[in-house]
Amino acid sequence: MLKADLHIHSTISDGSDTIEEIIKKAQKANLDVIAITDHDTLSHHEKIPTTVDGLHVLAGIEISAIDPKTMVKAHILGYGIQDISMVDSLTHPLLERRHENSLRQIRILQQNGYNIDIEKLNKANGKYIYKQHIMEYLCRTKQVGDMFGTFYKTVFKNGGICDFDISYIDVFEGVETIQKAGGKAVLAHSGQQQNFYLIDKLVPLGLQGLEYNHLANSPQDKEILKKYAEKYGLFLTGGSDYHGKNEAIPNEIGSILSEESGAKALC
Repeated sequence: MLKADLHIHSTISDGSDTIEEIIKKAQKANLDVIAITDHDTLSHHEKIPTTVDGLHVLAGIEISAIDPKTMVKAHILGYGIQDISMVDSLTHPLLERRHENSLRQIRILQQNGYNIDIEKLNKANGKYIYKQHIMEYLCRTKQVGDMFGTFYKTVFKNGGICDFDISYIDVFEGVETIQKAGGKAVLAHSGQQQNFYLIDKLVPLGLQGLEYNHLANSPQDKEILKKYAEKYGLFLTGGSDYHGKNEAIPNEIGSILSEESGAKALC
């Protein structure tokens, strides 16, 4: 059985570890396959070695999407994409919107007495600021106690002064674009968004897999996913959704593995 962690984030988006650091941790965990699935970008595609001492490394993407009719969010994982430019054309405007949104949040925090030097913030791929980068800086400079504690919940969530969001990609367009670009689309952690109803609509557009093993999927969620997989002949994946230090519930690379059907379908 292949030991595969097919959902990992690096410093190319909002993870705290570089690709090189991730590879070393995956080797230490004796994994066979990993996938770097950074948010809304494939700019890491050319930076990833295909194989390192027996470890097979995949370049993937996680698209932040939404059903425009119901406003229910959905994350779409894409693997094996052949036409990189086609997907980047879809996702690049979202990166720009997220960066501008973060700059707005920084201005509000500065107006409320927080000292933030934009030049000293970590940035996704050295360019784009996420709110995780803002929080990391505030913690690093000891203006805030922890990344996802009371400050985060009252400022960035629950009607706080920085609680506003961006417009996401149409989920149907996201799946269709991955399929047209020669890739395989997987609906990520449905238990988190409770968006199972989308599966019926996304399969005709090219959805091929479902993320089954994930912290956000309860046993009840997994039963639902298994039934959909059987109904449509979809493969099942899984992964740690590793972000390093930039996550509320710390976990390790390889702590959650893919089902065999997903590992075989993507390798």
